[in-house]
Amino acid sequence: MKLKDILSAVNSRLGIDSLNKMQSNMLDTAAASRGDIVLLSPTGSGKTLAFLIPLIKELQPAGRLQAVVIAPSRELVMQIADIARKIAGDCRITACYGGHNAADEKASLQVEPDIIIATPGRLLDHINRKNVDVYRTRFLVLDEFDKSLQLGFSEEMERIIHRMPNLKRRFLTSATAIDEIPDFVRISSPVTIRHEEAETELRTRLDILKVVSPQRDKLDTLLLLLANQRDNTRSIVFVNHRDAAARVYDFLRQNGVPAGIYHGGMEQNEREKAIAMFNNGSFLVLVSTDLGSRGLDIAEVKHIIHYHLPVDAAAFTHRNGRTARIDASGAVHVIVAADEHIPEYMAFDSDESLDSDAKMDLNAPCATLYFKAGKKEKISKGDIVGFLVNNASLQGGEIGAINCYDHYSLVAVPHNKAKATIKAVEGKKIKNQKVKISLAIQQVE
Repeated sequence: MKLKDILSAVNSRLGIDSLNKMQSNMLDTAAASRGDIVLLSPTGSGKTLAFLIPLIKELQPAGRLQAVVIAPSRELVMQIADIARKIAGDCRITACYGGHNAADEKASLQVEPDIIIATPGRLLDHINRKNVDVYRTRFLVLDEFDKSLQLGFSEEMERIIHRMPNLKRRFLTSATAIDEIPDFVRISSPVTIRHEEAETELRTRLDILKVVSPQRDKLDTLLLLLANQRDNTRSIVFVNHRDAAARVYDFLRQNGVPAGIYHGGMEQNEREKAIAMFNNGSFLVLVSTDLGSRGLDIAEVKHIIHYHLPVDAAAFTHRNGRTARIDASGAVHVIVAADEHIPEYMAFDSDESLDSDAKMDLNAPCATLYFKAGKKEKISKGDIVGFLVNNASLQGGEIGAINCYDHYSLVAVPHNKAKATIKAVEGKKIKNQKVKISLAIQQVE
């Protein structure tokens, strides 16, 4: 595909009129060298676009599988696939990941795609079932390679790459490096692009604040910290374990905080709900394990709160990368109990003083409607807007973000109009079909 066509799509479909320095560097390096590339650049700096543009530029109108992109999480796969489809013209792209309907994926693989974007486990399953043949694949991208080459994924990765003897080029990208890339990747004298300038610039837009908790149990300190944030902006609270996420989430909800929860033990649709409702303003706080530190498409997060200290420097980097994205600023709050050891990699700009009399005043501006129909039922965003404008007392400008998934859709509306809207549309048909519409909630066990 021609570079000018790709860049035109980046402009028209993504609203990006020029590449940043890191993306330009990656594009120039890929053009000048035919070999493997390792790209190290901070979270939020635009690595997805940086590897997709030179990858798509290399593709030929072959009508067969030419490239495989592997990412360690479902959400990252979906995000990469969404961007790729917007800029890749007529290239056929298939996304494969756990939690997605395997039969739908198998059907989509019947016509061989140009690019497969997948999690390791789901891709290996399709290979073993002979739903896809990666033998002729020429290009391999490992996004967040520091994660996908770790112990939990390495055996699957080795089996997958063993099935790709004809690889000509590899792109490995992440915010953090690893000590040694495993031999089975067969990477050969790679050009390494270290975009440390972006990391330095990012640090200037971050305030890292130490919050002392008088008790080892930090729940009350967390609540007070949130009460001190009177700007109604969004916060992600990071914990180290799923059970801790559930405990913190329950505590916040009981104390009137509009919070959601996100971790790897949840069903895929509940994870999708969590991100959609956080993005659309129905939740102002998201309680997450480190799964939420990579690959999520979340905009305008003002506060990162480390309820638990991160397990290592890489986790600290990825968590903090959820805020101060693009040109925005952000605050990182690290809650530390009196007897906790502070790791050497953690440097604070200042101690944070909290107003002990602050009252909780976080009010979500939106609520989310759940439509029990989606893309597979031929329901589109336009259908939903027309249905709500024609049947409820809503103006088009009052309808917020709409997320259409395979078999359901989520729609943001003003919080104070949600119940009236549900009542107004009760029994009405959308595209000649009755669809159950209710207030969206997270169903967390």
